[in-house]
Amino acid sequence: MSDEHWYEDETGSLVRPYTVTQGRTEPSGRHSIDLMSQVTAVDADPARPDVDHARAALLALVRRGARPVVELAADADLPLTVVRVLLGDLAEAGLVRIDEPRRLEPTGPAADPRLLEVIVERLREL
Repeated sequence: MSDEHWYEDETGSLVRPYTVTQGRTEPSGRHSIDLMSQVTAVDADPARPDVDHARAALLALVRRGARPVVELAADADLPLTVVRVLLGDLAEAGLVRIDEPRRLEPTGPAADPRLLEVIVERLREL
C-alpha cells in the first residue's frame, strides 16, 4: 500500500482495531459478508470528506479491482473482523457493493452419495 499503512515495522499497530471499528466486531445487520464475498467499488469520487483514513485506505484497495473479502484483509494487513466492519460501513455509505459468493453445485461423480459412502468406508479402514 505504498506509503499509506497502518503499521510501523518496529512497533506494530499504530491504531488498535478496536478504535478503527469503534468497538464493533460485526458489520451492520444489513450486510452478510462472507470470506469469499466479492467486493466492488461503486463510487467514482476518490475523495469523500466523510470517509476516515482507515476506510479510505480500504476503499483504495477495492478500487484496484473487485476481489474477495479475504484478499482485501490480506492486502490491508488487517484482521478479517476489522475488514468486515469497515466494508459494512463502506457499503452503508454506498461506496462498495458486496456480492454473495457464487455457490457451485457439485456435478458428476463427486455429487454421487454412494461414492462418498465408499470413500468414508475406505477412510475408516485406514
